[in-house]
Amino acid sequence: MKREGRLEIIVDNCYPPYQIPAAYFNRCNRPTGAGFEHRAGSELLKGERPVLNSTIMLFLVQDGITNGAIYALLGLALVLVFAVTRVILIPQGEFVTYGALTYASLASGQMPGTAKLAVAMGAAAFALDLFSLRRAWRWSRIVRAFVVDIALPCIVLALTLWLVARHPPISVSITLSLVIVAMIGLFLYRLAFQPIAHTSVLVLLIASVGCHLALQGLGLLFFGAEGQRGPTLAETALTAGPLRFTGQSLAVYAATVAFIVALWLFFGLSLYGKALRATAVNRLGARLVGIRTTLSGQIAFLLAAVIGALSGILIVPITTLYYDTGFLIGLKGFIAAIIGGLVSYPLTAIAALVVGTVEAFSSFYASNYKEVIVFMLLVPVLLLRSLAAPAVEEEKD
Repeated sequence: MKREGRLEIIVDNCYPPYQIPAAYFNRCNRPTGAGFEHRAGSELLKGERPVLNSTIMLFLVQDGITNGAIYALLGLALVLVFAVTRVILIPQGEFVTYGALTYASLASGQMPGTAKLAVAMGAAAFALDLFSLRRAWRWSRIVRAFVVDIALPCIVLALTLWLVARHPPISVSITLSLVIVAMIGLFLYRLAFQPIAHTSVLVLLIASVGCHLALQGLGLLFFGAEGQRGPTLAETALTAGPLRFTGQSLAVYAATVAFIVALWLFFGLSLYGKALRATAVNRLGARLVGIRTTLSGQIAFLLAAVIGALSGILIVPITTLYYDTGFLIGLKGFIAAIIGGLVSYPLTAIAALVVGTVEAFSSFYASNYKEVIVFMLLVPVLLLRSLAAPAVEEEKD
């Protein structure tokens, strides 16, 4: 906007770290007869790009921490699933997309197709349970399978149909979205991975790729090619010096910390959490002491789906999400999990913050190559791990 012979730059981006006051830019860069003149630091040469100053660095660090918090959740979910089931969960990104777009659809009064998908997957899981019980009918297991696979998805679908026309509050939409995606994650393990749980990691990886492609195609069918955004979780804001923390960014930090603490308490104090830890340490030993490894796998996928859906709900008020956006977000969580060795939860969380910070600074210096720079973080990590790992001789035919 032109005013008093100078260009006034007004930044009102939807992403909180980049809501920079116009006065700052007008103070730092002012057009003169010989080009741009920098008033907040050293003089810039004609045509030279502005250098990174402390204020912009704080914005980028804030952005990196916000992104890293999301990547930390996804990385923890990937480590959990791999440790318990040996599955590299590529569909983790689809859980992000389904949670985000289901929440956005409910908030806008539209019927999400994921609720119908949960009913269809539940029916298929119930048929598979009946087939597995064909030689030893146990009515208690049949009734339990009917309640979990048929009754619960139908109740959720009916509740969704009833609430859509009434524009439910944000808390109800969030809860319903988490429940729908959690059921999809549970049934996904029952249909695709539980029957082949004892096969090699390569077979499980191929099945994971197939599930990713199928869920991504269904996402296009349910939500279309247009992107969606959801309502913010909180309208409050907090200012600390030049930084402005919106309610949404504060919700991201709070949800990440709360979920990490909840997982720590779950694994340390609950019986099911200890069963998951035992299965992750030694799957055969856990079976010998009476732990149902199939139940451990179901719980792991259930938690991964909830974490993915929660991450999507936290992201969708910040940026527009499409049916295939979650795949790239999930890959960045996968980078953090790889840096953590797919076994260490604290190292994965720290690596996620590093990935988010590197991405933020890469978008400032070389935005066209930020994805390349982020994925290049894998190269030194894999190189160091290959050098540190003991040599294994190839088997001869």
